[in-house]
Amino acid sequence: TVWMLEDVTEARAVTQAMVQAREIAEEAAKTKSDFLANMSHEIRTPMNAIIGMTGLLLDSPLSETQREFTETVRQSSDTLLSLINDILDFSKIESGKLELECVPVDLRDCIESTLDLVAPRAAEKKLDLLYWMESTVPVAVLGDVTRLRQVLVNLAGNAVKFTEHGEVLISVSAQPDPDRAGTVRLHFSVKDTGLGIPAEAQQRLFKAFSQVDASTTRRFGGTGLGLAISQRLVALMGGRIWVESEP
Repeated sequence: TVWMLEDVTEARAVTQAMVQAREIAEEAAKTKSDFLANMSHEIRTPMNAIIGMTGLLLDSPLSETQREFTETVRQSSDTLLSLINDILDFSKIESGKLELECVPVDLRDCIESTLDLVAPRAAEKKLDLLYWMESTVPVAVLGDVTRLRQVLVNLAGNAVKFTEHGEVLISVSAQPDPDRAGTVRLHFSVKDTGLGIPAEAQQRLFKAFSQVDASTTRRFGGTGLGLAISQRLVALMGGRIWVESEP
């Protein structure tokens, strides 16, 4: 009989240290996410006040220089609030604190309000904004209209941002859900005539803080969180999101 003995004391100690380090890191990440999620109201409130007050100021008599300065403050505030909203929403999703509503949703109204939000930028670029609902789509469904609109605004906003000529089209179709009797599965599509996305870059689209390439951030701005948030919201709704594109 041959016996082989190995002292694993050191290896076991290293493993335990790694486990403890991972637990500490996970707890730190959870604490950070909880903090950001809980701070959402405190951060958004002053930003909304700044935007509201600059809006009132723009409605008052101003010199050309004063109006130009105020417009800059307003645009910068809108951009900052958008960035804050993305970061806070992402943190809330990561910390598991985001809960979806289940209320009646008028789909046509939801899509039209989405187009209203991106219409000013589209008008500046002389783009056509269109939408099409197939006859199979119910007039109303139960869901979270705020989060559905958030996803559509993200997608339509990106479409307008990266399109210089042509149009942006939102289309909706519906089919009975084979897994759940009495329900439908909605298919939303946002199509544009913009730059297009290379195949090698498409895998990065739904990753947090990621964009097609470094020049995208310099040219168009943004946090790279919009599509990551959209993917998580769609997953919470029991759906999936994907991209079909070519340059």
